[in-house]
Amino acid sequence: MKAVVELQKNVNFKATSGTGHTIQMDGAEQYGGENMGARPMEVLLIGMGGCASFDVVHILRKRRLEVTGCVAELDAERAETDPKVFTKIHLHFKVSGTGLTDKAVAKAVQLSAEKYCSASIMLGKTATITHSHEIIE
Repeated sequence: MKAVVELQKNVNFKATSGTGHTIQMDGAEQYGGENMGARPMEVLLIGMGGCASFDVVHILRKRRLEVTGCVAELDAERAETDPKVFTKIHLHFKVSGTGLTDKAVAKAVQLSAEKYCSASIMLGKTATITHSHEIIE
């Protein structure tokens, strides 16, 4: 896996993934940022949400359950001193579909958290990560 992060101006960066997709990132205003993109730590948190969401949807569909929607809401806290790592992350899934059961969604979330989501497992080295879910009819 490869990526390129290129300075645009001030502390604004364009990131290009190995597959050619781009993300705009910008630093905080007190460091010269102009709010032209997500903060790099926000991108890291978004990446965790995407990784875990992929797992949950994939696991449920592999069990032949119909998933029509999945929203992951993340709430994180960071250390007050450098390095300002994530210390707490809560991930709440809102999953919709047909025939979903609480047991099936809970198992998919657990498997993602404990076995499959590389981003969650990596961030779990510094942060306490909790999960919750609900089924949206």
